[in-house]
Amino acid sequence: MVAIVTLSKEEPHIVNTWNSYIHVTTDDKLLIPAGFMYRTENNIKENNKVWLTIGSREVQGKMYKGTGFSIKGTARFLTDGTEFETMKEKYNWIRAVLEVTIGSAVQTL
Repeated sequence: MVAIVTLSKEEPHIVNTWNSYIHVTTDDKLLIPAGFMYRTENNIKENNKVWLTIGSREVQGKMYKGTGFSIKGTARFLTDGTEFETMKEKYNWIRAVLEVTIGSAVQTL
């Protein structure tokens, strides 16, 4: 599970996706397929900062199996271009791709 937090003028907004949907580019950006995420997109137009938490029970953590990360960065939505087309081939249901540029990543578990 992945939680994606954005901030509007009024309050934080959170949306979830599956960690298996995330693709990492060669320049360490995260590509996340977006079927809906309209409020997330509107928030990013006003404030492009995002905060993600990602967890997996299948990956070895600091002391035991299972780990999580807190990732802060900036984001934008892609609706065309190479990254969009590549993701559209994998997930034909998407309308856009959320591209996250990582600013910091901290292991939490």
